[in-house]
Amino acid sequence: MAKALVGYLAGPSYDHAAVELAHLRRRVADLENEIARLKAENDGLVEALGSRVDDVSELLEPVTH
Repeated sequence: MAKALVGYLAGPSYDHAAVELAHLRRRVADLENEIARLKAENDGLVEALGSRVDDVSELLEPVTH
């Protein structure tokens, strides 16, 4: 029983674990928001690139006489 008491007293407190959990949840939410922002930015870049590739493709088509 002494080991159980020492482990309980020496271990991190419940308050510390709750604070750490809240911090980790905020960090996960921040990272999820960053992923959404980057996906939106990437989609815009892909769309812009697609329109430019179409423009260049038209220039590279063989000229018929």
